[in-house]
Amino acid sequence: MSRFNQLFSSTIGKKLIMSLTGIFLSLFLVVHLVGNLQLFKSDGGLAFNEYAYFMTHFAPIKVVSYLLYATFVLHALYALIITYRNRKARPIAYASYDGAANSTWNSRNMGLLGTIILIFLVSHMSNFWYQYHWGDLPYVEYTTNIQNGETSVREIPAAEFYDYANYIENGSEILIAKDLYKQVNFAFQSWYLVAFYVLSMIALGFHLAHGFKSAFQTLGFDHNRYAPLIRAIGFWIFGILIPLLFAAMPLYSFFVVNS
Repeated sequence: MSRFNQLFSSTIGKKLIMSLTGIFLSLFLVVHLVGNLQLFKSDGGLAFNEYAYFMTHFAPIKVVSYLLYATFVLHALYALIITYRNRKARPIAYASYDGAANSTWNSRNMGLLGTIILIFLVSHMSNFWYQYHWGDLPYVEYTTNIQNGETSVREIPAAEFYDYANYIENGSEILIAKDLYKQVNFAFQSWYLVAFYVLSMIALGFHLAHGFKSAFQTLGFDHNRYAPLIRAIGFWIFGILIPLLFAAMPLYSFFVVNS
């Protein structure tokens, strides 16, 4: 067996893969958040629908998307393998071991948190990603007056198929796109789906607060000079701010847009 295969079949190698895929997924969350923040604009979904089209049709982004799907699978798979091997190595917990005194709650429950997040991803992909690509979504036409910036919105039934279009006509900019914005607000009419999304974001916050720090520790970034900064970014940015903003979206849709 080559050194490469030996490395990535070892426990250290699996933790290395977990760390690298985790950091990549964390960076993706930042990009995804910036796009999803367009939901808060009072423009009838214009900016969000433009973002949705760009993310699904721009060739480099599509390549990254396939890499992202593979990363999700690798991250979840290696998490399961590491958890299984750890339990197999110690099938009976030490009677005198006080786990709470030596580790945080989220570090001891990464498997549970990861399972919640995985279920969330299946729901998220089903409600939005699948619907955008293969669902019977209507199209929407935005007509923006170039002089005064006023925008009118007109829904186009899915049966009247239109491709994405953006052009100037009679002093107005016209944009025609699939209306994923409408699908988002439709999905978040259900209080139980909103509650599940908020719960999932709480789980994500706990998961990231521990995982972000642990990933850099595995990669050797554990020096006193920069470890405090990594812990602060992991806790305040990835553990609190990002999950909070993601959770605010279904709440905003439920209480503001759909009220």
